[in-house]
Amino acid sequence: MSTEWVIGIIGGSGLYAIDALEDAQWIAVKSSFGEPSDEMLCGRIGGVQVRFLPRHGRGHRLAPGGVNARANIDALKRAGCTDVLAISAVGSLSEELAPGQFVTVDQFIDTTRTRPASFFDGGVVAHVGFADPVCPRLSALAAAAMREATGTVAEGATYVAIEGPAFSTRAESRLYRQWVGPDARGVIGMTAMPEAKLAREAELPYALLAMVTDFDAWRDGESGASVEQVVARMNDNAALARRAVTALVTSLPPTREPSPIDRTLDDAVITTPDKFDRQVLARLDAVAGRLLGRH
Repeated sequence: MSTEWVIGIIGGSGLYAIDALEDAQWIAVKSSFGEPSDEMLCGRIGGVQVRFLPRHGRGHRLAPGGVNARANIDALKRAGCTDVLAISAVGSLSEELAPGQFVTVDQFIDTTRTRPASFFDGGVVAHVGFADPVCPRLSALAAAAMREATGTVAEGATYVAIEGPAFSTRAESRLYRQWVGPDARGVIGMTAMPEAKLAREAELPYALLAMVTDFDAWRDGESGASVEQVVARMNDNAALARRAVTALVTSLPPTREPSPIDRTLDDAVITTPDKFDRQVLARLDAVAGRLLGRH
């Protein structure tokens, strides 16, 4: 297995490019799971290869439920990524996470309903471990990079994923706050699931650096989240997020040590090889080719 880093960046709302990329070019990467959100911006920062994919497409063309997360993760895997950092705008469910801050996410509660959530939905079945859904190494590096970029960042929060595209009602927002717990950090967003779960199925260490744009709708006496509020905060922090990405890439150790996530599928596939669907195997050539290609 290669010891070189190839960092995939999934840009969320307000982050549609990485200025620091050298030799950058937009390249179409085909996926066997449909169309990715956009072409991929491929280049390097220093000696590290970087692959940038805007989650909503350039110009924010795709609603949260219209993002083909399977195609995006499959395309990043095909592009040779070893690790994936996602940037995402979120609302806060905690007093201590004020708009303008960043936070690394370490847990998820998924309430989405309409999105294909697995690469292994028939023909070849796998059940991956997801108790600890993010890569601790990459999350720590992302937090350190945000501090180097002079941003305010907290480490560890539970992300409640909602279907969208409408923002929460007050009752929903207060319920989600209870789910997270009164003494825990919580954020709410519309895109990190099933993205994070699919990254685990693709054996890609994944971290999420979330940009807090608002307090959602749980606070008394305040209006709920609005597009105007969210966009203004995103515009304020987009340059900071780009600096953090550059700081992350330039801080990477020269040699990438293996992660346990690199071999997630070793004990996850439950279908017996004699029952593998050959057409499904062909679709999984990038996601699971390391393991299934021998059959």
